[in-house]
Amino acid sequence: MAANTIPGLQIRATKQCISASHNISELSNISFSFGSKKKSFTDFRSSSYISLTKPIHSVKSAPIKFERIVTKAMSGASEQVPVSGLPIDLRGKRAFIAGIADDNGYGWAIAKSLAAAGAEILVGTWVPALNIFETSLRRGKFDESRVLPDGSLMEIAKVYPLDAVFDSPEDVPEDVKTNKRYAGSSKWTVKEVAESVKQDFGTIDILVHSLANGPEVSKPLLETSRKGYLAAISASSYSFVSLLRHFLPIINPGGATISLTYIASERIIPGYGGGMSSAKAALESDTKVLAFEAGRKHKVRVNTISAGPLGSRAAKAIGFIDMMINYSLENALGKGVICCLYCFRVSNLKMDQTEEVGNTAAFLASPLASAVTGATVYVDNGLNAMGVGVDSPAFGGLDIPKDK
Repeated sequence: MAANTIPGLQIRATKQCISASHNISELSNISFSFGSKKKSFTDFRSSSYISLTKPIHSVKSAPIKFERIVTKAMSGASEQVPVSGLPIDLRGKRAFIAGIADDNGYGWAIAKSLAAAGAEILVGTWVPALNIFETSLRRGKFDESRVLPDGSLMEIAKVYPLDAVFDSPEDVPEDVKTNKRYAGSSKWTVKEVAESVKQDFGTIDILVHSLANGPEVSKPLLETSRKGYLAAISASSYSFVSLLRHFLPIINPGGATISLTYIASERIIPGYGGGMSSAKAALESDTKVLAFEAGRKHKVRVNTISAGPLGSRAAKAIGFIDMMINYSLENALGKGVICCLYCFRVSNLKMDQTEEVGNTAAFLASPLASAVTGATVYVDNGLNAMGVGVDSPAFGGLDIPKDK
């Protein structure tokens, strides 16, 4: 962990300005202020409050800048204001996140939020991507995206090679063992990684599954082979069962596990094929059963986050991810709240929920969510609630609220 990080995750509002011209009263500069002084653990206090740097007043019509509020996980303290709110404090906790191979996916966002709250971060990276990831990390390629709200850099205590398709060395076929992409790496099956983490760190408190793969994802389900279908199930859903099975003995009581799912588990998403929709449905069903079993036996909570589409490198394999992002932007319930005092909306905003997914994961991993288990938590701007796509020409004659 970064030695200079002050844990205790708070929600900070940052501003993304988009110019627009409307005949409305000018908004004053509204800032959300947070203390940032670093303090000792014994004198640690965290707070958040809203301050107005100018009084709100009306002036003549003029072009203004709309400010979109984006939530960020942060740590900090203030000497002037007493403790308020519910800080997410993961100091002394250790998280193992399976499935990080770069800095632009949900796994990375979750790691940052957990680190901002004070957790120590361990990472499991797919073996063929391990060298590139470690080299990029070492050379500072990810330094910009490693920056935490307090200005420090997220530290990764250790990166482990991992291929969650294989439970133990006996399961690895000869052609994989001799594959040059696996050369130089060892102890990368799920069982071996769990044993290595136990040997290196003893226990963990948080287990994150950010893995999915469907070799035939671009094929319709009717054209998916048995091999492709089972491969999707194996890599995308059973891999979580395997991870929990092998890591459970070293997860401290009261710990939490989190996986990532997608609305295709329960709604038809044309183009999301190859058995991937089935794999996500299985993952959500397994979440409930595993919450019962892991909760009763080990007092460990199990939840999954249903996130909106993200244009990550892995998602590019689907082939239509940009279209899904645009669809989500047009049809979600809220596409970019600007100021919570006025609830204006701004059009043409990027549909990026990585920080929101990270913050939700931090909450689910914290004591604040001690009664939340077996749940599918939607973090998709409300897209899951929509029954139809309002951008369809069929709805052209209806009075549907538009962004203004």
